[in-house]
Parts: sequence; C-alpha cells; structure tokens
Amino acid sequence: MTEFYIVRHGKTDANLAGLKQGVINTPNTYLNDLGKAQAEKLHRGFDLRGFTQIYSSPLVRTKQTTEILNQTAHLPVTFDPRLLEISYGDWDGQVNADLQQRYPEYFDHTINDVRPEYVTIAHGESFEQVEARVRAFTKAVAKAHPTGKILIVTHGFTVRSFAINATQSSGLTILEPENCSVTKILVDPTSASEHLVYYNRLY
Repeated sequence: MTEFYIVRHGKTDANLAGLKQGVINTPNTYLNDLGKAQAEKLHRGFDLRGFTQIYSSPLVRTKQTTEILNQTAHLPVTFDPRLLEISYGDWDGQVNADLQQRYPEYFDHTINDVRPEYVTIAHGESFEQVEARVRAFTKAVAKAHPTGKILIVTHGFTVRSFAINATQSSGLTILEPENCSVTKILVDPTSASEHLVYYNRLY
C-alpha cells in the first residue's frame, strides 16, 4: 500500500480577507506570518523520517509550506500541476462574501461556499474536473511508489477532493480542511482502491 499524507498550505492574507484564491499567485496569496508559524509547528510535530518523496502544487503558498516542512528531512520534491487549487475562473481573486450576495443561488449558505453549479456562471473548473485530476495523480503516484510514504502539499479544495475520491462521496459532503492540517489516505497500487484513514488532523 502507498501512504499519502496530504497537507493544506499555511494561512495567507487572501485567506483572512475571504478571497477565492483559486490559482492566483499574487503576494497576498503567499504565506503570512501566521501561515509560516503554522507550517513551522507542523514541521516540529510531524516526523518525516521514512518518507519517500514530497509532491507539491507549484503555487508560491504551497512551495513555501513545502520548504518549511522539508527543512530537516531534505526529501526530493516534485511540483505537479494536478495538485493546483480549483480554478474559480472569473471568480478567482474575488471576495467570497460579495459573490455570495450577488449570486446567492450558486452558494450553500450553511457553509458559505460554492455549489457545484457555480461553474456555469464563473467558467471555472467543475468539482468533477478537480476530482478527476486528483484521481489521476493518486493512481500514477501509487504505481510509481507502491510501498512509499508520500507527503503532498496542496490546497483546501484539492485536499477535499482526495477525501471525496477515497470515500466515493460527492459535492459538499466533506468540508474544507484547516490550514496545515494533515489527511491520510491509503492506496492500493494494483487496484487503485483508496481508503481514508483520517481527515483534517492538526499537529
């Protein structure tokens, strides 16, 4: 079995401002002091001895988180675009609360997040498209590292997509994890079956 340990990046000013970060890569999406402290805390509390490889989204906020987590272990790092955050299309970089007020029918107001139908007006990625690229990544990496322990550094919606795939859920069944939380999934490299061990664990 391949062990996947999936980390959401540390906090950014865009997180605090309630922006749809999506795939924007501007300075307000880089780790702020809190985000760096969160990553440092995880570095101290999460032992990477025995890990095989790190795979990271190529955006700055995930690269920064990866660098902090890897400062002692010095594991090989691969940046993979399949780990990018969902692209919200025209809504990338916009304030979530403003969008929710303008387009209430495209939001789940219990959790203040977009419903799958948002894609029809924002021209972004669908939930299913993100889940598909995450599934392709998972299958390929498990095949390449059939007995590996893999650290993945990615984004909130992408972490959720890993969990959605493993549990065969859909939509908003699983909510977004906390910054610098860890999710563990086991993957059978032969059958590609997935098992969620834990989700959104803070160290």
